[in-house]
Amino acid sequence: MFKKILIAIDNSATSQAVFTQALSLAQQNQASLMLLHVLSGDEENSPTWIPTHMDSAYWETGAETDLDNWRKQWENYEQEGLVKLRQLIAEAHQAGIDAEFRQIAGSPGRNICHLAWSWQADLIVVGNRGHSGVKELFLGSVSNYVLHHAPCSVLTLKAAV
Repeated sequence: MFKKILIAIDNSATSQAVFTQALSLAQQNQASLMLLHVLSGDEENSPTWIPTHMDSAYWETGAETDLDNWRKQWENYEQEGLVKLRQLIAEAHQAGIDAEFRQIAGSPGRNICHLAWSWQADLIVVGNRGHSGVKELFLGSVSNYVLHHAPCSVLTLKAAV
């Protein structure tokens, strides 16, 4: 039934459950996996650049230090994502599942749907943090976007409360 399963991974606690569920589905269906981590400023623990000179309309001396620090934090964030993806890929391979990964920067919802389309996924497995109402309106919901724009079926796993 499902031969190509795309797993959306992020820094949330739900990601391990998302991976475990998708791995189980891949084993049951003899499917291959594609793990995707989208680097985004909206993600938990992602570096946010807030210049110390925000009260000024002009570039001030010292602001470049803020930018350099942010770049270093972003590079660390990228590397942590790659380490996590490689660990999950190794786990999938150990379970006898063909798996690969991508890590890209941008809008999580759009990138998940685009990769699902270009990789021709049969299923997307994504977590849901449980934002609703006003919080979802302001913060957005990746799972909601994916559910409404995906080119294939979507399995949404609710975050543990």
